[in-house]
Amino acid sequence: MSRLPSEPSLTERIPPDHLGMLVTALILGLLAWAGLAALILTQPPRIGGQLWLFFALLSVAVSCTVLPFVRYVNVRLTPMTRDLPPSGVILRQSVWFGVYATICAWLQIPRVLNMSIIILLALAFVGVEIFLRIRELPNERR
Repeated sequence: MSRLPSEPSLTERIPPDHLGMLVTALILGLLAWAGLAALILTQPPRIGGQLWLFFALLSVAVSCTVLPFVRYVNVRLTPMTRDLPPSGVILRQSVWFGVYATICAWLQIPRVLNMSIIILLALAFVGVEIFLRIRELPNERR
Protein backbone atom coordinates (compact mmCIF):
# COMPACT_ATOMS: atom_id res chain seq x y z
CA MET A 1 0.00 0.00 0.00
CA SER A 2 1.57 3.29 -1.07
CA ARG A 3 1.28 6.51 0.85
CA LEU A 4 0.12 9.72 -0.68
CA PRO A 5 2.89 12.36 -0.85
CA SER A 6 0.83 14.87 1.13
CA GLU A 7 0.01 12.38 3.91
CA PRO A 8 2.29 12.90 6.95
CA SER A 9 4.06 9.93 8.47
CA LEU A 10 3.34 8.87 12.03
CA THR A 11 6.55 10.39 13.39
CA GLU A 12 5.77 13.73 11.75
CA ARG A 13 2.36 13.84 13.46
CA ILE A 14 3.66 13.41 17.02
CA PRO A 15 3.70 16.71 18.94
CA PRO A 16 6.95 17.57 20.73
CA ASP A 17 5.22 17.90 24.12
CA HIS A 18 4.46 14.15 24.08
CA LEU A 19 8.16 13.36 24.53
CA GLY A 20 8.41 15.55 27.62
CA MET A 21 5.25 13.99 28.99
CA LEU A 22 6.66 10.49 28.53
CA VAL A 23 9.99 11.35 30.19
CA THR A 24 8.22 12.98 33.13
CA ALA A 25 5.90 9.99 33.48
CA LEU A 26 8.88 7.64 33.51
CA ILE A 27 10.66 9.58 36.26
CA LEU A 28 7.53 10.09 38.38
CA GLY A 29 6.45 6.49 37.88
CA LEU A 30 9.78 5.12 39.06
CA LEU A 31 9.74 7.41 42.09
CA ALA A 32 6.14 6.50 42.94
CA TRP A 33 6.72 2.75 42.61
CA ALA A 34 9.90 3.03 44.72
CA GLY A 35 8.01 5.03 47.35
CA LEU A 36 5.16 2.53 47.33
CA ALA A 37 7.58 -0.37 47.76
CA ALA A 38 9.37 1.42 50.60
CA LEU A 39 6.07 2.21 52.29
CA ILE A 40 4.78 -1.35 52.04
CA LEU A 41 8.05 -2.96 53.14
CA THR A 42 8.93 -0.64 56.03
CA GLN A 43 5.67 0.57 57.56
CA PRO A 44 3.01 -1.45 59.39
CA PRO A 45 -0.48 -1.12 57.92
CA ARG A 46 -2.21 1.62 59.87
CA ILE A 47 -5.08 3.99 59.39
CA GLY A 48 -3.74 7.49 59.12
CA GLY A 49 -0.94 9.14 57.23
CA GLN A 50 0.50 5.91 55.84
CA LEU A 51 -2.84 4.96 54.32
CA TRP A 52 -3.26 8.31 52.57
CA LEU A 53 0.35 8.18 51.38
CA PHE A 54 -0.33 4.70 50.00
CA PHE A 55 -3.34 5.95 48.05
CA ALA A 56 -1.46 8.98 46.69
CA LEU A 57 1.55 6.90 45.62
CA LEU A 58 -0.70 4.23 44.11
CA SER A 59 -2.56 6.82 42.07
CA VAL A 60 0.63 8.41 40.74
CA ALA A 61 2.30 5.05 40.08
CA VAL A 62 -0.63 3.61 38.13
CA SER A 63 -1.19 6.86 36.20
CA CYS A 64 2.45 7.07 35.15
CA THR A 65 2.59 3.37 34.27
CA VAL A 66 -0.42 3.42 31.94
CA LEU A 67 0.43 6.79 30.34
CA PRO A 68 2.57 5.32 27.50
CA PHE A 69 -0.14 2.77 26.70
CA VAL A 70 -2.85 5.45 26.70
CA ARG A 71 -0.69 7.56 24.39
CA TYR A 72 -0.15 4.58 22.07
CA VAL A 73 -3.89 3.91 21.87
CA ASN A 74 -4.55 7.59 21.12
CA VAL A 75 -1.89 7.63 18.38
CA ARG A 76 -3.22 4.44 16.81
CA LEU A 77 -6.92 5.36 16.92
CA THR A 78 -6.71 9.01 15.86
CA PRO A 79 -7.46 9.35 12.14
CA MET A 80 -4.66 10.69 9.93
CA THR A 81 -6.83 13.69 9.02
CA ARG A 82 -6.99 14.91 12.64
CA ASP A 83 -4.32 16.21 14.97
CA LEU A 84 -3.28 14.00 17.84
CA PRO A 85 -4.87 14.85 21.18
CA PRO A 86 -2.79 17.25 23.26
CA SER A 87 -0.72 15.90 26.11
CA GLY A 88 -3.26 17.21 28.63
CA VAL A 89 -5.92 14.87 27.25
CA ILE A 90 -3.58 11.88 27.39
CA LEU A 91 -2.55 12.81 30.92
CA ARG A 92 -6.18 13.13 32.02
CA GLN A 93 -7.04 9.74 30.54
CA SER A 94 -4.14 8.09 32.35
CA VAL A 95 -5.10 9.82 35.61
CA TRP A 96 -8.54 8.21 35.26
CA PHE A 97 -6.78 4.83 35.49
CA GLY A 98 -4.90 5.93 38.61
CA VAL A 99 -8.06 7.18 40.28
CA TYR A 100 -9.86 3.98 39.28
CA ALA A 101 -7.14 1.79 40.82
CA THR A 102 -7.11 3.92 43.97
CA ILE A 103 -10.88 3.73 44.40
CA CYS A 104 -10.80 -0.04 43.87
CA ALA A 105 -8.04 -0.38 46.50
CA TRP A 106 -9.99 1.84 48.89
CA LEU A 107 -13.18 -0.19 48.41
CA GLN A 108 -11.25 -3.42 48.97
CA ILE A 109 -10.27 -2.40 52.52
CA PRO A 110 -13.81 -2.89 53.96
CA ARG A 111 -14.35 -5.77 51.48
CA VAL A 112 -17.18 -4.11 49.56
CA LEU A 113 -15.52 -4.34 46.14
CA ASN A 114 -17.22 -6.83 43.85
CA MET A 115 -17.47 -7.37 40.10
CA SER A 116 -20.58 -5.23 39.64
CA ILE A 117 -18.95 -2.26 41.37
CA ILE A 118 -15.79 -2.74 39.30
CA ILE A 119 -17.76 -2.71 36.04
CA LEU A 120 -20.07 0.17 36.99
CA LEU A 121 -17.16 2.28 38.17
CA ALA A 122 -15.26 1.63 34.94
CA LEU A 123 -18.33 2.48 32.86
CA ALA A 124 -18.80 5.71 34.83
CA PHE A 125 -15.21 6.80 34.11
CA VAL A 126 -15.52 5.86 30.43
CA GLY A 127 -18.78 7.80 30.18
CA VAL A 128 -17.30 10.91 31.76
CA GLU A 129 -14.29 10.75 29.43
CA ILE A 130 -16.52 10.32 26.38
CA PHE A 131 -18.55 13.38 27.34
CA LEU A 132 -15.39 15.40 27.95
CA ARG A 133 -13.92 14.40 24.56
CA ILE A 134 -17.19 15.21 22.78
CA ARG A 135 -17.11 18.65 24.36
CA GLU A 136 -13.42 19.21 23.50
CA LEU A 137 -13.36 18.00 19.89
CA PRO A 138 -14.93 21.09 18.29
CA ASN A 139 -12.36 23.32 20.02
CA GLU A 140 -9.32 21.40 18.79
CA ARG A 141 -7.53 22.44 15.62
CA ARG A 142 -8.19 20.33 12.56
